[in-house]
Amino acid sequence: MSRRLSGKGRDLIREAVRNRPTIKRMLIEADANLDMWKHSLAGRFPSLIQPRTRKMTVAITAQCNLRCVGCRYGRDFMLGDSLSLEMVKSVMDDGRAGGAETIRLYGGEPLLHKDLPAMIEHGLSIGLRVYVTSNGVLLEQRIDELYTAGLRDITLGYYGTGATYDAYVQRSERYVEMEKGIAAIRERCGDDMNLQLNYLVMRPSCEVESLEKAWEFALRYNMTFHTDLVHYSLPYFTQGLDQEIQFRPEDMGKLNLLTERLVQLKHQYPNRITESLASLRSIPDWLSCGPDMRIPCDVYNMVWIGADGSVKLCYVTFDLGNLHDKPLAEILYSDVHVKASQGAFNLDCPNCHCERDSRIRRHRGSQRWYGE
Repeated sequence: MSRRLSGKGRDLIREAVRNRPTIKRMLIEADANLDMWKHSLAGRFPSLIQPRTRKMTVAITAQCNLRCVGCRYGRDFMLGDSLSLEMVKSVMDDGRAGGAETIRLYGGEPLLHKDLPAMIEHGLSIGLRVYVTSNGVLLEQRIDELYTAGLRDITLGYYGTGATYDAYVQRSERYVEMEKGIAAIRERCGDDMNLQLNYLVMRPSCEVESLEKAWEFALRYNMTFHTDLVHYSLPYFTQGLDQEIQFRPEDMGKLNLLTERLVQLKHQYPNRITESLASLRSIPDWLSCGPDMRIPCDVYNMVWIGADGSVKLCYVTFDLGNLHDKPLAEILYSDVHVKASQGAFNLDCPNCHCERDSRIRRHRGSQRWYGE
């Protein structure tokens, strides 16, 4: 009950600052400062790290209509798996009772799931903030029913402009279809739909010119801007032929230039770029050091659920159970969950760069090194 009450209080605050980005940023920073003290002390007192599930990331289907060079979804990862509407509603109910505030519905490609609108409607009805991560190709066909269901937040992967995008997703004319979907949202929903562009920083996109094109796209459609970094440890990740999308030592000069431009844009448009300056400045180190970036992980705030029903602490590791064996209510806050949360904090894992922004915010050393 205490977790539920705490979650309701946070819901009220979040709604109050929804359209006040400056106040919202201040509250986020204050929360991070409190967590920074906790992280500093947790090295000596590990029991301070306890799971507190605030967000859930749910891959509702493994089906995908693209074949991105860096992704195994739709090919050989959980192939053919998807979650039923009943199971997703149960996850939402159990997660909400356990203190969750946000749920991200993704895939694969979530717009391929026929019950996506019903999932959105149910999540919102019980007080969850629901957002969808999509490739955008089907948005023109489905946006009306998603908007009617109550969806107001969408994040979209951006892998290049025009032919560069089509080459990465290995399908022709998909960039045109994606842009038509974004244009349809602005035409039918106006600015009532919050859109975020997730720019994938990988070897082929590590050019200031490519970044500028993505930035112009975000401005044209009034989107916030976020960076995702190419991965090395996600179970559904692939590095492509000859590791073509992974960074090499000779790429660091270009990566530094890209980072400098991102920092300039953050200074110019502080509310359009969602991540902190410190997080942006850390990008070259995450991509060059990999697992050697020893910054404690804060995924005790989340759980990840796969299309096959598997429940993990995060995108990469720490198995907690499977929804086909037991409900989420019996998985959350179990001894296994507690042990996994402390293991993640101590980086007893492949140490990916997921959640890097919040990790940087909560790490005193990183704030000194990458901060103002």
